[in-house]
Amino acid sequence: MAPAVPAAAATARQSASGRERNFKDKDKPESVRNSNIVAAKAVADAVRTSLGPRGMDKMIQSGNGDVTITNDGATILNQMSVIHPTAKMLVELSKAQDIEAGDGTTTVVVMAGALLDAAQNLLSKGIHPTTISESFQSAAAEAEKILEEMSSPVDLKNDALLNKMATTSLNSKVVSQHSWLLAPMAVNAVKKIINSENDSNVNLKMIKIIKKMGDTVEESELIEGALIDQKTMGRGAPTRIEKAKIGLIQFQISPPKTDVSFVNKIFQFRDYFQMENQVIITDYAQMDRALKEERQYLLEICKQIKAAGCNVLLIQKSILRDAVNELALHFLAKMKIMCIKDIEREDIEFYSRILGCRPVASLDHFNAECLGYADLVEEVPTGGDGKVIKVTGVQNPGHAVSILLRGSNKLVLEEADRSLHDALCVIRCLVKRKALLPGGGAPEMEIAVKLRNLAQTQHGATQYCWRAFADALELVPYTLAENAGLSPIHTVTELRNNHANGNSSYGVNVRKGYVTDMIEEDVMQPLLVTASAIKQASECVRSILKIDDIVMAVR
Repeated sequence: MAPAVPAAAATARQSASGRERNFKDKDKPESVRNSNIVAAKAVADAVRTSLGPRGMDKMIQSGNGDVTITNDGATILNQMSVIHPTAKMLVELSKAQDIEAGDGTTTVVVMAGALLDAAQNLLSKGIHPTTISESFQSAAAEAEKILEEMSSPVDLKNDALLNKMATTSLNSKVVSQHSWLLAPMAVNAVKKIINSENDSNVNLKMIKIIKKMGDTVEESELIEGALIDQKTMGRGAPTRIEKAKIGLIQFQISPPKTDVSFVNKIFQFRDYFQMENQVIITDYAQMDRALKEERQYLLEICKQIKAAGCNVLLIQKSILRDAVNELALHFLAKMKIMCIKDIEREDIEFYSRILGCRPVASLDHFNAECLGYADLVEEVPTGGDGKVIKVTGVQNPGHAVSILLRGSNKLVLEEADRSLHDALCVIRCLVKRKALLPGGGAPEMEIAVKLRNLAQTQHGATQYCWRAFADALELVPYTLAENAGLSPIHTVTELRNNHANGNSSYGVNVRKGYVTDMIEEDVMQPLLVTASAIKQASECVRSILKIDDIVMAVR
């Protein structure tokens, strides 16, 4: 009977370890949730120092040695190597904000990080994740109403106000010292492509930005016409044409590619079975005749283009064969036709709209009705070997404009492009939703103060969650003050006091170093940017809180 005792002890141990495993499994959702929150907060902390006009820039080095210097949240996160799946959700969040509003990409990630931190504290108090996520959602809806109440309407005809909005957007960029030039440029570009009375959106693809290195950002200009980032083709072809008639073609001026086989009569029989794409030539007379046919074919195309009255020809980029060959360029140059090839497929709509010409896919349909008209088409040097084609005096410009952006080096040029895109997006936000808010962390503090008061009307755990949501939003003015080298606790306390006394437009003035009225300082931002940031951040946090396990897929 003695051996039965160890067996019983082993059974007891197994059942105990089974219970222990079950107990550990109960802890698993909590550890997964904590791991997700830590990963997402790490991403938010990485971009937090870039927030605001005094935020720091990040230098990003890619695998091939390319360097990017920027403080644009979407660009930093897009180029950052992120492995954790939840951290990738914050990268997607930044992209979503970039698509929706175009600005506030750093703010939205900082907000999401603050909300996750608040959620972690609530979880440690034993509040269920579903309760937290639903409370955050209702608090975000209430925050949107508060923003609506504190917003003021904007008139799109008021250029001075629009310039202030674009300048506020550019203040936090590397090229902020050039905001006096880029802000009015962005405003004028958007106003030219919209009808301010009826339009509710802006197609930014109709603003063509051509980047050329050389000179400084101050040499950038808005062109009342089209810019084409190509050189003229053909030796002896004109580089300047007045009273231009412009044609845009999508067919090639080159002979069809055939596999020409020149064989001796002894071996010619073996190639008769491979005649699908081949031209079998057995003597020199046939070769000569084939070349004459090719020459005649090209000459006929060029004559037909000339007969339509065209003297500037744009040719779409071709993949399968040459868009235009040397012989065709020779004929076009003799006919005094300026030829510009390799127009990208996605740019066809832009050029057809701005030049007033119709894209033609077949030579049979190429006639005078398809042509656009311009006073002058000329090739302009842009420093070094760089050249662009400038088209001015367009008869029917349509809803499209071009911007020539200059920069002393690649890093400045790329950052100027990103900054200008943000300024354009800010003006687009105002077209979408014609309302504005004071900047400098004023909207976030106003929401925080009002949500704390409204939290008193809520019951149970929801009250705690609303209060935590309000506290989390205070991180935006806190970070603005911290990045500007101010005392964050003193500044945020002073700001909270002002908002509690009804000064809803007061924010952090990073230039003067204390709290002032943002409307008087001309620091304004579109309602859509802040409203979208709060909505997107709370939805992202809600998704993260709902995750209780990470399962690896089979494939």
